[in-house]
Amino acid sequence: MRITDTSDLWWKTAVVYCLDVETFLDFNDDGCGDFEGLAHRMDYLEELGVTCLWLMPFYPTPGKDDGYDISDYYGVQPELGNLGDFVEMIRMAGDRGIRVIIDLVINHTSDQHPWFTAARSDPESPYRDYYVWRDTKPRKKTPNVFPDVEDGIWSYDEKAGQYYLHHFYSFQPDLNITNPKVRDEVAKIMDLWLQLGVSGFRVDAVPFLLDPTGVEEEQDALGDPLKFLRSLRAFLGRRSGDAIMLGEANLPRDEQVEYFGGDGADGLTMQFDFITMQNLFLSLARENPAALVTALQSRPEVSIQSQWANFVRNHDELTLDKLTDAEREEVFAAFGPEEHMQVYGRGIIRRLPPMLGGDPRRIRMVYSLMFSLPGTPVLFYGEEIGMGENLEAGDRTAVRTPMQWTAEKNGGFSDAPPRRLVSPVVTGPFGPEHVNVSDQRHDPDSLLNFIKRLAERYRASPEMGWGVCEVIEQSTEGVLVHTLTGEEGRMLAVHNFSSEPSTVSFRIRDYDPSEILVDLLVENRTVTAESDGSISLSMDGYGYRWLRFIRPSGKRLA
Repeated sequence: MRITDTSDLWWKTAVVYCLDVETFLDFNDDGCGDFEGLAHRMDYLEELGVTCLWLMPFYPTPGKDDGYDISDYYGVQPELGNLGDFVEMIRMAGDRGIRVIIDLVINHTSDQHPWFTAARSDPESPYRDYYVWRDTKPRKKTPNVFPDVEDGIWSYDEKAGQYYLHHFYSFQPDLNITNPKVRDEVAKIMDLWLQLGVSGFRVDAVPFLLDPTGVEEEQDALGDPLKFLRSLRAFLGRRSGDAIMLGEANLPRDEQVEYFGGDGADGLTMQFDFITMQNLFLSLARENPAALVTALQSRPEVSIQSQWANFVRNHDELTLDKLTDAEREEVFAAFGPEEHMQVYGRGIIRRLPPMLGGDPRRIRMVYSLMFSLPGTPVLFYGEEIGMGENLEAGDRTAVRTPMQWTAEKNGGFSDAPPRRLVSPVVTGPFGPEHVNVSDQRHDPDSLLNFIKRLAERYRASPEMGWGVCEVIEQSTEGVLVHTLTGEEGRMLAVHNFSSEPSTVSFRIRDYDPSEILVDLLVENRTVTAESDGSISLSMDGYGYRWLRFIRPSGKRLA
């Protein structure tokens, strides 16, 4: 496929960076981050190599679920700024070649949203059917997303005199997506933000958005739930030809294909690969890549118009729900052995560096691996400097702490008194005195500069986003070797999951003896293969290598 045929598929080789505006940079020193602060950090994001910024919810909210309880889809939380500040941030991002996508949280609203206020106040209100109601609680017991907090998915509302549906917290009533008026509202929400310059949406909790639970008798009004997903993609295409829908869909492989839209690729543009992520941590716990390899090889073939999004940690708990009970216990034992490090019986609320004991070799190996897997890499703010978590915050908020810019007061996030901050700054060995942007910018051997290098090399290697992945057989148990081959060329990645040094030997198929292998992460280092493609590499404990195949007569730069 020629470049001219694919130039609108910018997301195939993007570097995505997720942040929460309220914890990124407080410019007016009121204790809460804001859009003005974010705008003043665009140069930093450009230097880091970010090409797509994903913003967590910034809409007006009562703030019971870190902004995911939305009370107005058409505005900005006043503490963060206003629509003018948002548009200025979009302009500054665009000037630096950074696209912006935003969270689309449309499976539920806040119980303080005017729609729900009207719905619960009057059974004849046109907003009553924006939600799902029952006179009696259904006998079938369906577990809530937060089983430690909520007892089921139905709660009684005294004012309405009925039970309402909520798959998440009881203060987040589910929208009735079978209602055509609700679907029209969704289109209006998307349209507004597209007109203001966003390049797409990260769609929250997609399976729950399409779940007809509680409205089975009205199923004909919606028809095939995936048809609604396709209609959103079609609407997106009409409004903006290159905008995307990045879906949070933690599903089995066969259902993921359906959510992509199958061969038609008319569903989600991208999906987070939760299965690969979970098996990555199982492989890290075992110091053996076998589980990760199995997960990668279970990826179904998808259209060239679709893409997998790779991540190590995100803004939620490290969910392990797709592992067996025994496998989950292995990961708990390795990375979250204490009860207060775990949540919902399925996840860990820690960031990567503390889980790995702060070992810089292992941390860098993991990020090298993440960038080199086929797909698009997604970073959560602070990962680039090795931030830790605040376990005292508990729940998913443990990883949503203020960004650590300097070693100064509040980590340079804000000059407000600590008691006024939206969230306490991390303390201890991963606090800002030890982990911050300012120090690492001036240290050529820092994690920050390593991540910059990975992003730079990833962007210069389109085979990572576009190419076909092949796991190479070799005899060393703790090492993963894989190639990525595309029209631009081929590269080889080698990662040692073990703390022990090893020598790994393997053979590359279809090797051209005129090719040389150039190390992409270390300057002026090459590897020589035998004429039959045989290669032997010495790997440090937790070592990593990226090698590009270069032909003397080719036009590819090393």
